[in-house]
Amino acid sequence: MNLALFDLDNTILAGDSDYNWSRFLIKEGFLDAAIHAEKNDKFYADYKEGNLDIFAFVEFQFKPLARNPRKVLDQLLHKYIEEIIKPMITDKAYALVKKHQDDGDLLIVITATNSFITKPIAGIFGIQNLIGTDPEEKDGEFTGKVSGTPSFKEGKVTRLEEWLKNKKLSLGDFEKSYFYSDSHNDLPLLKKVTHPVVVDSDDILKEYAKSQGWPQISLR
Repeated sequence: MNLALFDLDNTILAGDSDYNWSRFLIKEGFLDAAIHAEKNDKFYADYKEGNLDIFAFVEFQFKPLARNPRKVLDQLLHKYIEEIIKPMITDKAYALVKKHQDDGDLLIVITATNSFITKPIAGIFGIQNLIGTDPEEKDGEFTGKVSGTPSFKEGKVTRLEEWLKNKKLSLGDFEKSYFYSDSHNDLPLLKKVTHPVVVDSDDILKEYAKSQGWPQISLR
């Protein structure tokens, strides 16, 4: 069996589910645009530059989860996926995922975005396994804190190794391990797999991939 890992935002999604979730909450009246939009844009710029403080970002991103009842959040998420996320999924992305499914590979979506948003998005692709940044829960509601290690940069490697160990597996157990990503923030994990594949990438990753002879593809 081979392992196929997929980053989510701007990789198998033609857009960013985290950034657009905040914009959606502003549009729906759950966040103050004057306060939140500027901070959201700043965090997104920091992410693209590789300077994101993941813990500050997670605290910022999880506040709306803690402020609203789970039932309300579930309803918002359903609307968000229908209106915003599904149009971001291209035929090429579906086809790539299906190829690995047809080959009998073990598929995992691994993303820095929180698992509340991303678990159902992975499900649209028919991928049951998700490693995301987990919001802490208490009595079925979100606390606004992070649970465990955020799956960002080196944290993706840590979280993947923990996930595989829990299944009594390791990266070395797979003849081939693929990781599809658009971001230089994912270089720690891209360097760990046997088959790194760069997808619609940022300029930093594009140049690094060229120097390493890594394949580069587009799913747009």
